Amino acid sequence: MMGFFLIICGSMINIKQVGMPLYKGVIMTGTKFVLGCILGVVVGKVCGPAGFLGIAPFVLIAAITNSNGSLYISLSSQFGNATDTGAISILSMNDGPFFTLVALGATGLASIPIMSLVAVLVPLLIGFIWGNIDAGFRKACKAAQPIVTFFMTISIGAKSSVWTIVQAGVSGIVLGLISAATAFIFFFVINLLLPKKERNAMGAAIGTTALNSAMTPAAVAEADPSYANVVDMATVQCSTASIITLFLCPFITAALDNYMMKHQKGIYSPEGWAHEKALAHASK
Repeated sequence: MMGFFLIICGSMINIKQVGMPLYKGVIMTGTKFVLGCILGVVVGKVCGPAGFLGIAPFVLIAAITNSNGSLYISLSSQFGNATDTGAISILSMNDGPFFTLVALGATGLASIPIMSLVAVLVPLLIGFIWGNIDAGFRKACKAAQPIVTFFMTISIGAKSSVWTIVQAGVSGIVLGLISAATAFIFFFVINLLLPKKERNAMGAAIGTTALNSAMTPAAVAEADPSYANVVDMATVQCSTASIITLFLCPFITAALDNYMMKHQKGIYSPEGWAHEKALAHASK
């Protein structure tokens, strides 16, 4: 099922998306990856393997490096443009466990055999090649992704106890709030890296954790068995975080879009404030 899911993820990467969509996709994916690694390493160094408030370093990496592609596309239709929507072809690469495994191996937080990375990369490449040769296959995979995710989540949930869900409740909410808070970082960093005419609030739209991140802990434990005892807890934490960010991200993106609109109109300048006060006085 994981291999099938990775083939679907690979098929979403469209090699024809070049220029600004490619650039946006690369900087968004890269920024998510770097920030996730930094948070994971800092928590690992400061708090050790147990992590922060029960959130293990590898769970932070899994949640922060991943994003909700469906929500991103939905928000891009309101707050972005065609280049933002096109960026999803690269942003889709953070679905699944590949980036988490790379980050854990690179930072030394886990012992990841090279063949585990190959085992994840091969289905991605199969999907990538097939999806770019056959547009019909990509379309079929796009339709199948929610169904595959649904059944994989059922499989994961069947192995989790009710007590684990209760225990992970608070820590999962905290993880979701941390992931949602990264939206502000992505908003400012990504806009710094974009041309002025391309700047908008869509950087904040990647401050999410997708439900498919719940599949990552099992893949990590398969690569490094030392994580096997925390898989259930980590799975529920990622699932909870995905729900929290699903609700919070649209509000954060809308608020930052409103901030940009006011900033561009000069409302935050001295002249703008004077104009606003004059309007307020006139309305009274």
